[in-house]
Amino acid sequence: MADTRVDYDHIAPTYDQRYTVGRFEGIATALRSLAQDVGAKRILEVGCGTGRWLAELLPVAQEIHGLDLSPGMLQQARQRLQSFSLICGHASHLPFFDSVFDLIFCVNAFHHFPQPRAFISEARRVLRPGGALAIIGMDPQAGRDRWYLYDYFVGTYETDLCRFSSSGTLVDWMVAAGFARAEWRVVEHIMGQHVGQAVLADPILQKHGTSQLALLTDEAYTVGMNRIRTALDEADVTGKTLVFPVDIFLTMVAGRV
Repeated sequence: MADTRVDYDHIAPTYDQRYTVGRFEGIATALRSLAQDVGAKRILEVGCGTGRWLAELLPVAQEIHGLDLSPGMLQQARQRLQSFSLICGHASHLPFFDSVFDLIFCVNAFHHFPQPRAFISEARRVLRPGGALAIIGMDPQAGRDRWYLYDYFVGTYETDLCRFSSSGTLVDWMVAAGFARAEWRVVEHIMGQHVGQAVLADPILQKHGTSQLALLTDEAYTVGMNRIRTALDEADVTGKTLVFPVDIFLTMVAGRV
């Protein structure tokens, strides 16, 4: 691995291509349901990226805020959410007064935060009584995901085990930060497969198609792509059909104030 942090300014213009592989209705439904459950009027997404998930909550909130460390990603978000508050800042130092939000959430971003526990404490500080924090993402610690990237790109699974906190750990951190209760559940099951040469058209398989590959050196990425192409060539010679599985669970850990 060459880097410990993905350069999202570089990736920003093409980031949303990853959303072409699925609608992710489970995540959208879970966020809207939680927002309605807590009666959210003011919502903050931390690690908002291009604003894709904030846009899902526009019909259910009066006030929308987004925070991200990448100016490039925020530039993309402003094209989608021109009239909303978008701020460049750190997750561990939220630039807001105490008790101002009803819902704070992050989607596929928490594992990028250098100080994840500090973010949870900050979220607790700026949430109003009755509010909620939701963290949505992968949980490789559960050992249930099957993803062809892990099979062909050496070290990606091991790196994810280090990057992603388990759902149980997040629950413990929320309780320790002062949340009255916390719970977790699966909100999205990404399931499918790429058959044979079709895998090469998968947007995720681009060098910056997902953070697992973006963190690889160019050399390591090339080695992984060559492994895929070699496997495809060998399958063609033997007349076999090669299947590349995608079976990933995304969980939501929600803490209530």
